[in-house]
Amino acid sequence: MTLVRYNKNRDYFPTTVNGLLDKFFNDVAFDNTQMEKFSPSVDVLESDKSYELHFAVPGFNKDSFNIDVEENVLTVSGERKFEERKDEKQFTSIQTQYGEFRRTFTLPDTVDRTKINAEYKDGILMITLPKDEVKVMKTNVKVK
Repeated sequence: MTLVRYNKNRDYFPTTVNGLLDKFFNDVAFDNTQMEKFSPSVDVLESDKSYELHFAVPGFNKDSFNIDVEENVLTVSGERKFEERKDEKQFTSIQTQYGEFRRTFTLPDTVDRTKINAEYKDGILMITLPKDEVKVMKTNVKVK
């Protein structure tokens, strides 16, 4: 087995053009102390009655989220602030996510915007987007 030296600055030197542009516009170069913006993973589920968005955001509290709907755009944002330790224990590595995020989704016309609700439990923010039953009705048209 070959040992490879760990380079903590590896993520600060992007290997792709997209990574370079992302670092340029979102980060201050070489500042390990800043809290970066991040994009939490989201699972999208659909049933006959609703859509659900499940955001993986452990360590947040429910008051740190902001959910807005404007016309057909759902915007979900939040922030997890880093708190310095005041005891003898110091971090040697931080791999959990801190900082701000913002995700936007274009809603289909079938979503009933007046009944959208959200719940945060066990590190998952679940947003339920009920379908408007009037708009969902199907009709089969016979060809003559």
